[in-house]
Amino acid sequence: MDQLEMKKAAANAALQFVKPDMIVGVGSGSTVNCFIEALGSMKDEIKGAVAASKNSEELLKKQGIEVFSANDVSSLDIYVDGADEINPQKMMIKGGGAALTREKIVASLAKNFICIVDSSKQVDVLGSTFPLPVEVIPMARSQVARKLVALGGSPEWREEVITDNGNVILDVYNFPIINPVQMEKELNNVAGVVTNGIFALNSANTVIVGTPTGAKIIK
Repeated sequence: MDQLEMKKAAANAALQFVKPDMIVGVGSGSTVNCFIEALGSMKDEIKGAVAASKNSEELLKKQGIEVFSANDVSSLDIYVDGADEINPQKMMIKGGGAALTREKIVASLAKNFICIVDSSKQVDVLGSTFPLPVEVIPMARSQVARKLVALGGSPEWREEVITDNGNVILDVYNFPIINPVQMEKELNNVAGVVTNGIFALNSANTVIVGTPTGAKIIK
């Protein structure tokens, strides 16, 4: 089973958490794209979805699924999203697709945060294999970069990328995250930071890992 097949296995396994008349929270990324495709088979059973990115919104509409704004709902039963890294405590690094702020917003509405990944995304320490994305207001880019250097990281501006919110992304390399909760709070308190890609304060409730032998559900 190759990586795409493992992503599809995790995405298909997430369908068991989708119930009739639900509005489903949907994240973004390649594994979520597999989930959206699978969710199309239930389009007549669910009420619709709330999307965490414009790209996911377009894909949902192509499947014939009604898309609601996050402002239209008070809560969601489930939110399904991928991760760039996930540790044994179900904490994640996200933001490779630059949708981290909207992903945090939609995730915060959900009673059950379901993370779907292939096995390559599992790490012991966040920051081991993937840089930490930080969404920054453009005028604060250099100022925030200096702060990230002071914290021990090596930030790089993801040039030519503008988020759905009109901001820029700094990717922080060489930045192992030993205490994700503390670091998430600290970075979010830096002036000019919209949010960072550590999902520790609101970690996943359920993890579905696509493996060479099929999907494994971790609750």
